[in-house]
Amino acid sequence: MRVLILSWEYPPLIEGGLARHVRKLSENLVAQGVDVHVLTRGHEESPAEEEIRGVVVHRVREPDRPRELAEFVTWVEHMNADMLAAGVELGDRFTFDVVHGHDWLVAVAGDHLAKRFRCPLAVTIHATEYGRHQGWVDKHPQSHIHGVERWMANRADRVITCSAYMREHVADIYGLEEERIRVIPNGIDPSELIPVADLDSLRRRFAEPHERLVLLVGRLVYEKGFQLALEALPGLIERLADVRFVVAGSGTHEQELRAQANELGLDGHGTFLGWIGDDVLHSLYRIADLCVVPSIYEPFGLVALEAMASGCPCLVADTGGLREVVPNEDVGLRFRSRDPASLARMAERILTDADLRGRLVTEATEHVLGFDWADVAEQAAAVYEDLTGAQTAAR
Repeated sequence: MRVLILSWEYPPLIEGGLARHVRKLSENLVAQGVDVHVLTRGHEESPAEEEIRGVVVHRVREPDRPRELAEFVTWVEHMNADMLAAGVELGDRFTFDVVHGHDWLVAVAGDHLAKRFRCPLAVTIHATEYGRHQGWVDKHPQSHIHGVERWMANRADRVITCSAYMREHVADIYGLEEERIRVIPNGIDPSELIPVADLDSLRRRFAEPHERLVLLVGRLVYEKGFQLALEALPGLIERLADVRFVVAGSGTHEQELRAQANELGLDGHGTFLGWIGDDVLHSLYRIADLCVVPSIYEPFGLVALEAMASGCPCLVADTGGLREVVPNEDVGLRFRSRDPASLARMAERILTDADLRGRLVTEATEHVLGFDWADVAEQAAAVYEDLTGAQTAAR
């Protein structure tokens, strides 16, 4: 079995969580005996082709992506044209049994290559434009992206989503039968959550020993709900007095969130770190007393999974895939989505109950073992086998 996986990012080029997902999936597919080729983009200094941990990575060299969304759509179209040309050349060297594309960014290239190779097309939809924008996709470029996603979902022989919530969401907005959609959760490798050496020193940067530290981490965009957490903090600080917070991440909503914190009088109670590397991120989980994931739209909830794997108690919004990552009060607590008052009450409950925090950490450490990358790869390989088997039967 040989599969061609398309992704717009792959380490060392990392824009977000997708690069890490595709890397871990690819490496674990290799361990399952699948011959994996990844077609992705790279910078000028990136090798055009190399083998990394058994995965053969092919890169098309692209300029840095533009920050303006309208320009970004045009840039994506050029990237797909370049990936298609590179993929055609790969097809002259290798016979592929399945093409597997990740998200709309590689939809056009993936569809054309699957047709050219006369093999099935699988697509993983990690998030939707409809969900990110709360249904407001009537104007360009959101309408264009939504249209590409709908087209991609209906062209694919199999659609993969990361949660049962996303299966229902995708089936509803793209008019798909749920039987065409396979749920394969994301995985996590706790051994890769490596912190910095001196955690005590890092903790002193943000909080005194007697203070309680609340962590907010992720892309600073509207749908992640950080504005709700900030709104909840003044009341929580007033009741507990010794609460401090850290916001780790960057994004289009960052300046608005900083302004909101200033208006709420929070400037003296916490820190906005901006973008941080993985070592610092993994360390923040270890020194925080609570990680809050306040998302409005959340297909899965990897931050919650990372926090639990790192021994940090977790409080998440009762919405989307977070309900599946935090399924009960044994492993984490949930607050009423979009409700800052509910968030504050649940945060106070965790921060003032040491026994509860200890129980959550103990149970969550066991719970995260169920999100194993080997299982993820085994399920993906089963999808590939189903697709190739069906194609053989049809022939």
